[in-house]
Amino acid sequence: MKIRIKSTSVIFGTGLLLQLIVSFSTFSQGKNHTWLLGYDVGLADSNVTSTKARFGFDALNYTLTPESRKLAFLSGQANISDESGNLIISTNGCWIANLLNDTLLNGTGINPGLFTEDWCGSITGIPYPHANILLPWPDDSGKFILLHQTGSYDANFLSSELFYSIIDMSLDSGKGGVVLGQKNIIAIQDTLNPGIAACKHANGRDWWITVFKDSSDIVYTLLLSTNGISNISSQSLGMTPHNNYAGQPQFSNDGSKFAYHWSYGNTSLVSHEVRLFDFDRCSGLFSNGTAVLTNDPFNGFGLSFSPNSRYLYFSSFLTIHQIDTDTSDIQASLKSVALNDTFYSPAPPFITNFFLMYLAANGKIYISSGNSVIDLHCINYPDSGGVSCDVQQHSIHLPCYSARGNVNHPNYYLGPMIGSACDTLGVGMNENLMHDFRFSISPNPSNGNIKIAYLLPQNQHGKFEIYDIVVNMIYSLDLPPWSSFQNINLPPLSGGIYTVILSSERYKTCKKLAIVK
Repeated sequence: MKIRIKSTSVIFGTGLLLQLIVSFSTFSQGKNHTWLLGYDVGLADSNVTSTKARFGFDALNYTLTPESRKLAFLSGQANISDESGNLIISTNGCWIANLLNDTLLNGTGINPGLFTEDWCGSITGIPYPHANILLPWPDDSGKFILLHQTGSYDANFLSSELFYSIIDMSLDSGKGGVVLGQKNIIAIQDTLNPGIAACKHANGRDWWITVFKDSSDIVYTLLLSTNGISNISSQSLGMTPHNNYAGQPQFSNDGSKFAYHWSYGNTSLVSHEVRLFDFDRCSGLFSNGTAVLTNDPFNGFGLSFSPNSRYLYFSSFLTIHQIDTDTSDIQASLKSVALNDTFYSPAPPFITNFFLMYLAANGKIYISSGNSVIDLHCINYPDSGGVSCDVQQHSIHLPCYSARGNVNHPNYYLGPMIGSACDTLGVGMNENLMHDFRFSISPNPSNGNIKIAYLLPQNQHGKFEIYDIVVNMIYSLDLPPWSSFQNINLPPLSGGIYTVILSSERYKTCKKLAIVK
């Protein structure tokens, strides 16, 4: 087994300030860094300190910050950050904001129609989960596409079109703008369920995009390549037709699976099930559909895969369910991992029920409430089976009110299927030779906090370790496959020479560092 080793030196000075001897590029993966919460209900009582708030995520932690912001959100949020985690575009389906929280150039008037006018005249924005998604344009770091939907009174409150608008970040002195003549372009015109999902093509560059036709089992698939939107096709999934809402459609992190949650009715459900499929990233086709049925008497919408793509979580208003998608009997793997404790947040009559799920960049799943509340739920270890996934109810206290909060982030960092017939770009053909495994360490003068930036082999886990001069490991950190930067609080280290090792699969690289007291 071949191991590639590079060696450089880093010096720690007093107070754990780092002086880099060799300059490295930063490979921070921050496109899914931010989740915006809150809407304009005002500061009606002493339970809140702000009207809005912002989550910032890295691969381990989160920060929660009160803020003043123009954009208000229910569940129809799309945003994207740059590679350093700085938010650059966001939208609630009414208008598009730039990095200064002001209107993006030509960013008004999206999703035309009376339904949009009614909801955008309120305090919340478009109410449908995953009705917007922002994707980087293939092979163009300064260009993005926004796929977006709105409701239609003529279509029984469902969508009549899938729109897209193209954003060029070189416009407006680098603040970005919607390209003239490239706004509200209709990609599909039909009666559609609200909810857009996206997954990287097997070439690691292009994107598959999906939406559902209502009252059918038909899924529409589009391909976004360097040439724009193409390959618009439809596929019958061979399932009982669904209607009204194909809840929170999601691809797994590895792109091999796809699921959506369908529940219909009020107190007596017509159906409550999750539909799971295999997905071919080469062809964009779905196969091996499985309907997982529940006896849950309550409606629900939330759905999320675990980071390792094995477990699938979905919820009714009062129960969180888990299935093991890797087992041969998926129905038998169905488990209830949490029953809602009907906690009032902050006071009766509003309980923190379960509504939508969001897999964040720190590997945890956050769950919003359908009510206007000031607390969120969290699944701490979603890669674990059964109750060991550790559902912590109303464990995240917000400085503002939030209702249905969610954001639509696909796996922006899914790489090519190396060696497959669709890996046509040459990205992975000589991956043993082409992978650049360097990493950098950035200084932070506060309490020994440092930031490491690195580039793991595509879709692979990694490990960061520090050894002393007698080869005792004094620090170790597992690195998830979707991350490229970590903020680390080092333990107290004595003066001396240390070895820092970053490893993944057959790759290994190291640095020498000296701590000077």
